[in-house]
Amino acid sequence: MRIDATHDPALRSWVASANDPAGDFPIQNLPFGRFRRAGSNEPWRIGVAIGDQVLDLHAARAHATWPAELAPTLDALAAGDLNALMAAGAVPRRALRAALSQALAEGSAQQGALARCLVPQSAIELTVPCAIGDYTDFYTGIHHATSVGRLFRPDNPLLPNYEWVPIGYHGRSSSIVASGAPVRRPLGQTRAADAQRPTFAPCQRLDYEVELGFLVGPGNALGEPVGIEAAEDHLFGVTLFNDWSARDVQAWEYQPLGPFLSKNFASTISPWVVTMEALAPFRAPLQRPAGSAQPLPYLDSQATREQGSLAVRLEAWLQTGAMRAAGEAPVRLSQARADEAAFWTPAQLVAHHTVGGCNLQPGDLFGSGTLSGPGPEQAGSLLELSRGGKEPVRLPNGETRSFLADGDTLMLRGVCERDGFRRIGFGDCAGTIVAAPATA
Repeated sequence: MRIDATHDPALRSWVASANDPAGDFPIQNLPFGRFRRAGSNEPWRIGVAIGDQVLDLHAARAHATWPAELAPTLDALAAGDLNALMAAGAVPRRALRAALSQALAEGSAQQGALARCLVPQSAIELTVPCAIGDYTDFYTGIHHATSVGRLFRPDNPLLPNYEWVPIGYHGRSSSIVASGAPVRRPLGQTRAADAQRPTFAPCQRLDYEVELGFLVGPGNALGEPVGIEAAEDHLFGVTLFNDWSARDVQAWEYQPLGPFLSKNFASTISPWVVTMEALAPFRAPLQRPAGSAQPLPYLDSQATREQGSLAVRLEAWLQTGAMRAAGEAPVRLSQARADEAAFWTPAQLVAHHTVGGCNLQPGDLFGSGTLSGPGPEQAGSLLELSRGGKEPVRLPNGETRSFLADGDTLMLRGVCERDGFRRIGFGDCAGTIVAAPATA
């Protein structure tokens, strides 16, 4: 990935809030999202986050002057179609990023025209950033896989295929929701170890999973694999992702075909897509435990070994209903780094997903799987933090949690920081648990 003038840490914006060093959305970021003014029935529009504002690209297309070669790209975005930009590939995306960076920089001749195209983020609502046709959840977090495997198979936590195959399953894209949407506790079958029959009731072991979401850019033709060297050309950007899990339902249903109702009730995505270009300064080597198997050739390249991972610091925060009522701030449950957690890179996921001939499409979503660090305080789920519910997590107000309760709000946050570059972030990925539907 190329470092260019858009990454210059000295670059400042005429949007004053974008120059806050603690903000997620400086001019070096410029993520895309889909928004409308809160409480309105306006069509969803594509915008770019800049500081605490959103640049409305529908208005910006009409009121500002842009290079002629960007006309098709801007026309699609003005019409509310982010998938068209995803399909177009890296060349027009980089050209648009450069033009937006110049237009939003201090001293830009476009300031007067674009200032009228800004909308405060406090005045908008956001939705899922693009049309997501298909969703695949992977299992790249080796420390999560090991610690969860140890709960059920103490002597053999990792199955033999883990080091060779990027494990994944096909999920449900229709229930992916944007940050802020409530998450209803699911109903399902469970069976106690000493019971002869299952019971049907609300899930009692509701959990979260700290993940990254990788959104596909250009697709590939059916039957045509994407080679590892070209795999990143098929990625558009990255979000935060919480694949909520009903652990008790999962334990009863997952054999022999894997999770079903335990995963399909909701998955929360952060609404701002940080592009692969914005993440160029925050690449990291692929880290694997000593003695790990060397990937098969179709999953291996020098580039993915040397800079295939993403150095994102991930955090999980919890605010219970009681904390909210008392005016208490959320408490951080854990933090970890994606590059220390993931056994497979995004490029390897693309190469593996397509090697059998599967055709990806613009806007398809990959979940990374739970990204836990090596330490117990770096766990990306309550299943790990509470050791399967045996050691409840004690919160500062005296409450405890083995799993999530109704009224709990769980927030994921992610930031990228590196000396010599401007800090960028992803915004919040949050959901509040509401009670399950009534049963007869």
